[in-house]
Amino acid sequence: MKQLFDSVSLACSKITTSTYSTSFSIGVNCLEKHIRGPIHAIYGYVRFADEIVDTFHEYDKKTLFYEFQEDTWKALERRISLNPILNSFQQVVHEYNIDYDLIKCFLKSMETDLYETEHTPETYNEYILGSAEVVGLMCLNVFTEGNKVMYNELKDSAMKLGAAFQKVNFLRDIKADFEGLGRTYFPNIDFQAFSEHDKKEIEKNIAIDFHHALVGIKKLPVASRLGVYVAYVYYMALFNKIKAIPSKHIMMQRVRISNFHKLFLLVSSYFRHNFKTLSLA
Repeated sequence: MKQLFDSVSLACSKITTSTYSTSFSIGVNCLEKHIRGPIHAIYGYVRFADEIVDTFHEYDKKTLFYEFQEDTWKALERRISLNPILNSFQQVVHEYNIDYDLIKCFLKSMETDLYETEHTPETYNEYILGSAEVVGLMCLNVFTEGNKVMYNELKDSAMKLGAAFQKVNFLRDIKADFEGLGRTYFPNIDFQAFSEHDKKEIEKNIAIDFHHALVGIKKLPVASRLGVYVAYVYYMALFNKIKAIPSKHIMMQRVRISNFHKLFLLVSSYFRHNFKTLSLA
């Protein structure tokens, strides 16, 4: 019975979300129930692609990635896949009419990680678009539930939020990316002499993204607003913690938000949302 298999597939996506990102998982749980599953499915899909290019060093990553890419298109064409993550994802794509071009753009950025170790301003912007902004648009398709007028109105904000999240990840993971993977995402910066000026310039750009993102979050439907705002607040807290660390120390540690702090942020976000006082946090 296909319905049972679909339920198992969605459970796999949910497990993937909760295992790989407790913060994002909490945000998803703050969405209304009927849209949690689709967001789990999107997260599971993009997480698996990212894992292939980032962590499977002892395997042939190129072969794995291109097989995953091929299996994506097969799943979308057949409307089923024996890979439960792909099965959940294809369902969401069809149910919410997610544009295939968004998926192509995402896969193109993931493919970039197989070959490029540093970026120009042009390739950096292309990478952010594919790895983060289009993921925000996939989620926005779910949040707006077919309302194209609302989708078009909130499109830029959703892209800015995805970009802000990704850039904060880049800042947080500078040490792992540079020393572990040999990658530098931010263009025109020497990470062997990462200066306070370099860090401040990056932070200015991220702050602008967060500002524009919040404008859109406030206009989201009630079903999704709290969940997205919680994720936003978590990342703002992480960003603020990173900003307080000198540039010479950012290369020595990976910044985290404690579970106690996350609980505090969750409660405060709930009250801000209910009293309609959403802010930059």
